[in-house]
Amino acid sequence: MPDTMVLAGASGLVGRHLLTQMLADPGVTEVRALVRRPLTPAGLTGSEHTPGLDKLRVWVHDFERLSQAQSLFDGAGGLVCALGTTIRQAGSREAFRRVDFDYPLQLARMAHEAGVLRMGLVSAVGADASSVFFYNRVKGELENAVRALNFEHVTVAQPSLLAGDRSEFRLGERLGLALGLLMPASHKPVQAWQVAAGVWRKLREGRAGWHVLRNPSLRAMR
Repeated sequence: MPDTMVLAGASGLVGRHLLTQMLADPGVTEVRALVRRPLTPAGLTGSEHTPGLDKLRVWVHDFERLSQAQSLFDGAGGLVCALGTTIRQAGSREAFRRVDFDYPLQLARMAHEAGVLRMGLVSAVGADASSVFFYNRVKGELENAVRALNFEHVTVAQPSLLAGDRSEFRLGERLGLALGLLMPASHKPVQAWQVAAGVWRKLREGRAGWHVLRNPSLRAMR
């Protein structure tokens, strides 16, 4: 298992759970959380009493200048990318693609160049580079691009609607969660902590290859 982990998207819904799970893992000696705005370790986790908080290093960097953050990966054994937004939140398709494709792929390339062997990626149900839906197409294109880098191990989570405490209100997700019982298993809402647990467990196992965790498997996490 990697001793040092790099986490992008640590302030997001899944990212926060990934962060606390990594910090609590005795096999992890350091977690480097890449963020855009200055945050203290306690501010990022939400508590000064988070187990393993002393292992957290917060890296503040301009995402438009990620190439200048190559040292982030020095000595790292794994990268987990939980970056993600919505078209509405981003403001345009172009801005959405920058957050959900450009940044993650650039980080993956930097990690691979630095010799990082393992990567975890939070994608989405329906990710497909040939999809007629822009959101799904971007997610699928990112998966294909990461796969082409040939990491020793990649875990991809493809969750449906995420359940959990968000800092911002998303009407579409609230409606989707309310109608969750009517959805097929492949699209029922999944708890954010379950997504994080699935990604982290697979990364810890470290079995070589390309591993996809689909929504029903994520919902079964305990």
